[in-house]
Amino acid sequence: MFENEPEKVPDTAVLLAQMQEMLERARGLFMSASVSVNREEFGALLQDAIDGLPEELRQARWLLKEREAVIERAHHEATRLIEAARVRAERMVEKNELVREARRTREEILEDAERQAAAIRHEAEDYVDRKLASFEVVLDRTMQQVQKGRERLEVHAPAVEAQLDDLDDDGAFFDQDEGGDPVNTL
Repeated sequence: MFENEPEKVPDTAVLLAQMQEMLERARGLFMSASVSVNREEFGALLQDAIDGLPEELRQARWLLKEREAVIERAHHEATRLIEAARVRAERMVEKNELVREARRTREEILEDAERQAAAIRHEAEDYVDRKLASFEVVLDRTMQQVQKGRERLEVHAPAVEAQLDDLDDDGAFFDQDEGGDPVNTL
């Protein structure tokens, strides 16, 4: 061992467990509940356990002191937090009137914004409705013109078919050698 290194004290619980194991392994005496153990070996273990107790007790006392210090610090911190919360609550009470005024102003601004949004929405709907009505008129006129064009086509189609039926079978309608005007034959 080094001189500066502290002497390592064996764990008392381990030593006590070894002593209990020694008793369990010990041979019983004839016709008796007593056992025979090695006095030197048992005594050495007992002395080591006794020597370790002061160190463990010192550590236990240190842990208790540390625990008390932690509790004291926690108590001071809790007191500080409670005081800070009290001061903040007082400030909040002072600002309560300002908060009420701010809320009232906020409500007025929101109501005004909602009114303006509704007006803009109605204007947009009116504009779209006007444009759709205009488009509807143009579409209606276009549909009427399409219908008239289709009616004209239906009137001319039967007349052309009748004229084609009247032509002779030699196909003179398309015969340009005979000197006739095929377009005017219709």
